[in-house]
Amino acid sequence: MPQTALITGITGQDGSYLAELLLAEGYVVHGLVRRNSNIVRSRLDHLTSDERIYNESLFLHYGDLDDTTTIRRLIMKAKPDEVYHLAGQSHVGASFEIPETTCEFTAMGTLRLLEILRDCDPLPKFAHASSSEIFGTPTSQPQNEDTPMRPMTPYGVAKAFATQMVRVYREKFDLFACNLICYNHESPRRGESFVTRKITRSAARIRAGKQHDLMLGNLDSQRDWGYAPDYVRGFRAALSHKEPKDFVLATGILHRVSDWLEISFGHLGLDWREHVKFDPRFARSVDPVSLVGDATTAQRDLGWKPQIGFEEMVKQMVEADCQREDN
Repeated sequence: MPQTALITGITGQDGSYLAELLLAEGYVVHGLVRRNSNIVRSRLDHLTSDERIYNESLFLHYGDLDDTTTIRRLIMKAKPDEVYHLAGQSHVGASFEIPETTCEFTAMGTLRLLEILRDCDPLPKFAHASSSEIFGTPTSQPQNEDTPMRPMTPYGVAKAFATQMVRVYREKFDLFACNLICYNHESPRRGESFVTRKITRSAARIRAGKQHDLMLGNLDSQRDWGYAPDYVRGFRAALSHKEPKDFVLATGILHRVSDWLEISFGHLGLDWREHVKFDPRFARSVDPVSLVGDATTAQRDLGWKPQIGFEEMVKQMVEADCQREDN
């Protein structure tokens, strides 16, 4: 019998890459999808349009993280061997505008899911996609699995709650539950509201003559940016490990927003200084300081390390956006 997995947030960047990975390994994959008026799921189109895959080894189900009855029914029916919890309000800036929604889905949604899983027999393995935002203003750098949590955004607070709950359920209820503490990770499937994709898409549009200016906030903001498919491999490896643990997934290297501009525009023969304007609306009033990860535990226990470097990732995103603008 093939292994079965349930992915919450399957329509997102990470969820779509994870679905591809698990399907390639012979899994039956069930995905939880929010019901709304938009039925476009572009990240999964290549899978749902394949009749050999869709409704054969890939199944999508409507449900929200606050819909406990529907999720419980789905889990009882699908009987997943593994559950990958990637869903939630994941935009840090937006969490200041919708803090209650962020906490409801990111924090309480995780708790509800854990409560359902503890009643399963047998207990599925559980992977929770946590975030470097739990560290907020860290006491040391780089950060590892033992670094104290000091979140400074509603999103960070919600993720810290969820991360701690996963640890509680692992220890109290013997659940094979792992936190994957992910630093920023990008790809051509990144949402357009994130600054990284905003930059690569704008560079492509400017080259195509469809746009002239790009409005941004603080160009000196620094992040530890990696490549999303690399991080998804870490999710899979964590649930294949002999014991449940928390793992930091990070590159260990800081880059500035201005580095994205240099590479993205430079790759297209453009000077970003001629097009980028400062807009205070996009400057975060509270910005994490020195969030850079130490992935030693993942490297040692999982054999995990990033395979795609920063510059290659940025250029790949620019090329993908150029193809979209040319079509």
